Amino acid sequence: MALELRHLRYLLAVAEHANFTRAAEDLRISQPTLSQQIKQLELTVGAQLLDRTGRTVRLTDAGETYAHYARRALRDLAAAERAVLDVADLSRGHLRLALTPTFTAYLIGPLTAELHTRHPGITLDVREMTQDRIEAGLLADDLDLGIAFHGPHLPGITATALFTETLSLVTGADRPDTGEEPLPVRDLAERQLALLSGDFATRGHIDAYFATHKVQPRIAVEANSIQALTEIVQRTTLATVLPDAITHDHPHLTPVPLEPALPARTVALLQRENAYRSAATRAFTHLTRDHIRNRGYTFA
Repeated sequence: MALELRHLRYLLAVAEHANFTRAAEDLRISQPTLSQQIKQLELTVGAQLLDRTGRTVRLTDAGETYAHYARRALRDLAAAERAVLDVADLSRGHLRLALTPTFTAYLIGPLTAELHTRHPGITLDVREMTQDRIEAGLLADDLDLGIAFHGPHLPGITATALFTETLSLVTGADRPDTGEEPLPVRDLAERQLALLSGDFATRGHIDAYFATHKVQPRIAVEANSIQALTEIVQRTTLATVLPDAITHDHPHLTPVPLEPALPARTVALLQRENAYRSAATRAFTHLTRDHIRNRGYTFA
C-alpha cells in the first residue's frame, strides 16, 4: 500500500484522542474506515503502532517513534505550503501571532493598525495566551511569532529583546492622595488594591515584589482583564499596578512611582529556531521595531 498523508493524520488523531470513536468523529469518517486505515498503515510500516488492549488506545514504543516523525513531517509540509504561497511583495500573506495578555492593552492595537496601513493584503490571526502556551505553539508550528518576556525559554525557542517594560502603581486621575514623590512600598499595606488574577505573569511579578519587601497588600478586587482594572480604578479609590505604557496615553489614569521601584522586564519577540520566516513575518518584525523606536520605548 502506498503511504499517504491521511494515514499520518489518522494515526495522530487516534493518539490524541486515545479512542477510535472520538478520533473518527473528529476526522469526520466512520470508525471502521479509520480502523482499516490504521491497520493498513501498520502493515506498510511493518510494526504495531497502537496498543488496543487497554481501556484506552495508546501508542506502542514503535508508535511513539513513528508519531514523532509524522508530526515533524506534517509540520514541515505545512511550512512548505506557506512558503509556496508566500508573496515577497506583500500583496497577500498571513501571520499567526500570539501575545501575553497585558500587551493587548497597549501594543497590539497600534501594531495591527500599522500592519493594515502598510500591507492591507496581509491577514492577521491574533491570539492571547500564557507564555508557556505561546512557546509550545511556536514549537508545534501553530504560531509564527510571539510577544512575551525574556527569561528561561523552552529548547528550540529564540528570543529577541524589544524593549524594557516598567510598571508603577496606578490610580485614577486627580486623586487627592496622589503626590509626585515616590510612594514607599510599605505604604501599600494601608491601600486597597485591584490586581490582575493569579494566572497572569504580571501578577506573579507583582507578588514577588511584595514578598521581597515583606508587604502584604489588601487586595479588594482581582480581575482577569486589563480593561476591567482600568475601569475600576477610574471609578473608585482603589489602586492597581500596570505597565507604564498603558497609562502614558490614558487621560483618566495616573502612574505613581514606588520606592523601591518595581523591577523592570524585557519584552521579547519569540520564534522557533530555524522556522521559515515568511514575508509577512519579516514585515511585522520590521514594523514592530519601527513602532518601538517611534514610541521611545528603550532598554533600561
